[in-house]
Amino acid sequence: MLLTVDIGNTNITLGAYDGGVLAFTARLATETAKTADQYAVELKNLLSLECIGTDEIEDCIISSVVPAVGKSLSAAVSKLCHIVPLMLGPGVKTGLNIKIDNPAQLGADLVAGAVGALDAYTMPCVVIDMGTASTISVLDRNGTFLGGAIAAGVRLTLKALTENTAQLTSIPIEAPPSVIGRNTVECMQSGLVYGTAAMIDGLLEKIEEELGETPTVVATGGLSKEIIAHCKKNIIYSENLLLDGLRAIYEKNN
Repeated sequence: MLLTVDIGNTNITLGAYDGGVLAFTARLATETAKTADQYAVELKNLLSLECIGTDEIEDCIISSVVPAVGKSLSAAVSKLCHIVPLMLGPGVKTGLNIKIDNPAQLGADLVAGAVGALDAYTMPCVVIDMGTASTISVLDRNGTFLGGAIAAGVRLTLKALTENTAQLTSIPIEAPPSVIGRNTVECMQSGLVYGTAAMIDGLLEKIEEELGETPTVVATGGLSKEIIAHCKKNIIYSENLLLDGLRAIYEKNN
């Protein structure tokens, strides 16, 4: 099996592919203080829950936007499975033509998402990833990565609201009955859910104008499903886009 690991600022998403089939997925909290041994214990427990032996993991590819955690998890996989994981970064073949000012600055998660989209969807394509940050990546009709946009993620926005105001508390992130909230909680939910959906629709309109054609739009990330349900644009939800991208990158390098 191939173990794919996407390390984000908040969560670590893992998936194991048996051939081309995703056998299981799991999530861990991203914690920089944890040692390689602690991550090894958690990973072993996750595999045990899925009745997968460590000897069944034949290889591994990791993308990380948190270098310290990437190093610890790589060491954990090596200790458990006796393999050296492939770390997504400079020198790794991706098949992605990157046309931003400094390609080396492009986050590993954005690369994985773009490759996943390139492998599965019609170009041009826009990839929306809603995690700690809400990122938008744009691929032209040739699959070239042109750039995109970054905004604060929904949970990060909520955290900023609750930590910097005296009378606003944390709330469930879900759509209220109407855009016009009738109480504080509904007003906050409206701003978070409908406001984010409106932002995405607006950015997609601007991107479409600049491209001069209508792109395929794909969304992934923890809160994407909740948000895109309220977008006017037609957006495809792909829960495991980044893991699929990592698998495709692994295959290009083996």
